[in-house]
Amino acid sequence: MKLVVVAVGKMRDRHMAALCEDYVQRARRHLPVEIVEVEDDDALARRLPTRGELIALEPGGDAWTTDQLAKHFEHRMVHGTQAIVFLIGGALGLPADIVKKASRRLSLSNLTLPHRLARVVLCEQLYRAMSIIRGEPYHH
Repeated sequence: MKLVVVAVGKMRDRHMAALCEDYVQRARRHLPVEIVEVEDDDALARRLPTRGELIALEPGGDAWTTDQLAKHFEHRMVHGTQAIVFLIGGALGLPADIVKKASRRLSLSNLTLPHRLARVVLCEQLYRAMSIIRGEPYHH
């Protein structure tokens, strides 16, 4: 299985970019992780994969714990899912037509997070979930 994050916008702050990259590199020790940056909503729509599970990061989406995220990954791995694709919109969020294509909506917090910070939080959670699956001590 592969994890993909498709996000509108580039990480302009080098500190946030480095933090995100650090978590992605850690997660890549366990499975492939790809970060795809696109310019705008139209480019995001064009980059939607034809295979895999789409998860839209959205306010009002399901509020999973990290353990629930890890269990979801495990379930998908066992059942042969090729990819889980997380979609992060720009400053105005994801367009409704893209959200409709997602099989799930996930909220990282009840707070409104800037989209670049949401990407860092998501990348950390991807790594943390993989640590849980692998029984590594990071998640404690």
